[in-house]
Amino acid sequence: MSDEQYFTTQPQVASVAHTKQQNFAVLRVAGRELTIGTDRGVFSRKGIDQGTMVLLECAARPPSTGNFLDLGCGAGPIALTLAAYSPKATVYAIDINDRAQALTQSNAQLNHLPNIIASAPHEVDESIRFDVLWSNPPIRIGKQELHTLLLTWLSRLLPSGEAWLVINRNLGSDSLAVWLTEQGYVTERLTSKRGFRVLRVTPTHAPDQPELSA
Repeated sequence: MSDEQYFTTQPQVASVAHTKQQNFAVLRVAGRELTIGTDRGVFSRKGIDQGTMVLLECAARPPSTGNFLDLGCGAGPIALTLAAYSPKATVYAIDINDRAQALTQSNAQLNHLPNIIASAPHEVDESIRFDVLWSNPPIRIGKQELHTLLLTWLSRLLPSGEAWLVINRNLGSDSLAVWLTEQGYVTERLTSKRGFRVLRVTPTHAPDQPELSA
């Protein structure tokens, strides 16, 4: 499978879903185990990737209610984590990949998490604003496309909302943090772990904004 395959709308590679009877990933969240089936043509088909794991380990626990967004959901580990932490919240899991959307919804049903809505980006009501956005964004789509994607969805954060992003340091995490700051977002470069940087992004400038770390 090519690197580009997972962010196409309809992957051409044949589907071979990894189910509980075959290969699957397990996440331990909020005192329970989440079973996550994967598939070819979906990001990180062999299990939960390292970047996503770093994000799940480092992001602040979400509030108990609200509208949450998993931007680029893949098989849904981020959406499932948010939904397990906050069963009274509504978690929107979006991906351009049709197979990823179906897989995330299937994983939500498998784990009895009815508060997840998996869909294409254009299917999310434009009036919805988000309290939380978590993402391992698709860096390989290209810089301009990535910038457009992030600005589109960061603009839908509530004034009190926050985004947590994980970026490979070798793929421009620090330059992206500088660019986000230039766009008017408070961007903190936080944990650097296993080659990935976690960014916390908020839509309004705070008077006590910390210096960006090296």
